[in-house]
Amino acid sequence: MRRSVIGSAKALSNRSCQNHWNVLLLRPLASSPSRFMSSTSVLDSPPPPPSSMPPVSLDNINPKVLKCEYAVRGEIVTLAQALQEELKSKPGSHPFDEILYCNIGNPQSLGQQPITFFREVLALCDHPSILDRSETQGLFSADAIERAWQILDQIPGRATGAYSHSQGIKGLRDTIAAGIEARDGFPADPNDIFLTDGASPAVHMMMQLLIRSEKDGILCPIPQYPLYSASIALHGGALVPYYLDEATGWGLEVSELKKQLADAKSKGITPRALVVINPGNPTGQVLAEDNQQGIVEFCKQEGLVLLADEVYQENVYVPEKKFDSFKKVARSMGYGEKDISLVSFQSVSKGYYGECGKRGGYMEVTGFGPEIREQIYKVASVNLCSNISGQILASLVMSPPKVGDESYESYSAEKDGILSSLARRAKTLEDAFNNLEGVTCNKAEGAMYLFPCICLPEKAIKAAEAAKTAPDNFYCRRLLNATGIVFVPGSGFGQLPGTWHFRCTILPQEDKIPAVVSRLTEFHKSFMDEFRD
Repeated sequence: MRRSVIGSAKALSNRSCQNHWNVLLLRPLASSPSRFMSSTSVLDSPPPPPSSMPPVSLDNINPKVLKCEYAVRGEIVTLAQALQEELKSKPGSHPFDEILYCNIGNPQSLGQQPITFFREVLALCDHPSILDRSETQGLFSADAIERAWQILDQIPGRATGAYSHSQGIKGLRDTIAAGIEARDGFPADPNDIFLTDGASPAVHMMMQLLIRSEKDGILCPIPQYPLYSASIALHGGALVPYYLDEATGWGLEVSELKKQLADAKSKGITPRALVVINPGNPTGQVLAEDNQQGIVEFCKQEGLVLLADEVYQENVYVPEKKFDSFKKVARSMGYGEKDISLVSFQSVSKGYYGECGKRGGYMEVTGFGPEIREQIYKVASVNLCSNISGQILASLVMSPPKVGDESYESYSAEKDGILSSLARRAKTLEDAFNNLEGVTCNKAEGAMYLFPCICLPEKAIKAAEAAKTAPDNFYCRRLLNATGIVFVPGSGFGQLPGTWHFRCTILPQEDKIPAVVSRLTEFHKSFMDEFRD
C-alpha cells in the first residue's frame, strides 16, 4: 500500500511539473520579457555558420599516431581483404579461388587446431557448474577436471568474468613462476610476473615507462617486428637501429651494437634499452648461448635494460640449436637482480598453441628497484587487469600435462605433430625460395617466418617508382593480384638500404603449401621475364 501511495504522489508531482513547463514553453516570449534576455529573441538570431573544417582531421590529431606504422596489417592485407570479398560476391572473377594469407603469425586462422587439454580446462573454468555433472567425467579428461578445480579455487568467487589483481591472479602467477624455474633452473618470483593481454601490451607498458622524450632511444634489430617501431613512435622515442647480418644467417654482432650506440650518443640520443627477438621475427634465427652472453655483458656495461622478446621459445626446428632464455644466460654468468635489468616477454599466441585470439601473455620483470616496480604496477592497474581466459592459458602453457597425467600422451602427440609439421613447411618454403631466380633465403631455425632477399631487375624498380611505391611492395602487390598469396614487404620491417625482402609465414596448412609454391614459382618467372633488364 505504501509503495502505491508514494508512486501515485510521484506521478501527480511529475504531471504537475510537466504541465507547468508546458505552460511556460507555450507562453509567448514577447508577453513576458526577461531581464536576462535582450528584446531580440535568441530564437530569432541566425544560426552560426557551420564550421568548414571537421573537428578531427589529419592536421590536428596526435602526430605520433601519424608516424606510427604497422606493416603486418598494412596496404597489402587491406587489398587482400577486398579481393576476398570480390571472390565471395563474384566467384571466378580472379585467376585464383582463395586468398592464402602468409602475412601474419595467426595459426588457428589457417587451420591449426587448439591443444585439447588447454581448451578442456578453459571450458570447465568458464562453465564450472558442469564440473558437478556425472556426464562430465566421460567428456573431459580427469587431469583437465582436476586442473580446472585447482584454477577455480585460486580465483575469488570462482568467477572468470570478474576483474583480477592488476598483475594477474596470484595462483596463476605462482604456476608460471614454477614453470620458468623448471625451464631455466633458476628461481622465479611470482611477484615479478605481470600477466597481460598478449605480449604487445607488455611491450607498450615498458616503452611508456622508459621513453621520456624524442631524445630517449631504444636499440632495435633491423629487420624487426613492427610492434617495436610502432610503439616507440607512439610513445615519442627514437628508434636506434642495429642491423642483423644476413650473410651469417641474420647474426647479431656485439660490434654492431657498440657502433650504433656510439652513433646515437653522438646525435644527443640517450639509449635506454636493447630489444632482442629470439627466436627472430621476421628472420627466424636462434641465438647461440655465447652470443647471448655477449649481449648480456654489453647491456650490463652500458646500463641498458634488456627487453627480451621470447614468444617463439617453443619454435625451434633445427637439432643444432636450442632456446635459452636471457634470464637463464644472465644467471648462469653469475649476474643477479642488482647487476642487470631484464624484461622477458612470453605469449600464448605463438609456440605450438597458437591461441592468438585468447590474448594471453606475461612479462617477467627483474632487476628493478621497488620504487620502479610500484610505477610499473600503477601503469598496469590503469588497465585494471588482463582477461582471465588469457591468464589461465598462460599458466597452462607454462605448466602443461606431465608424464603420468591422463592427457599427457594426447597432448604430446598434438604438440609434436604441430611442431614437426611446421619444421617441414619451413624447409619446403625455404627450398622453394632458393630455387627462384634472384632470391636467396636463410635457413628457418625457428619462429614462424622466412625473410627471403630478392634482387629485383632495374626495370621493376623503375616501375615501382612510377607507381610511387617501394619495389618490394610493388612485387608483393603484383603477387597478390596474380595469385592471391599475401606476403608482407620487407620495407615494413626495415632492411639494409639497397636490399629488398618480403616476409612469408610458414603457417598455411601442410596440404596448402604445394599450392603456395606452385603459384609463387609461376608468378615469379612471369614477373622476372616481364621486367628483365
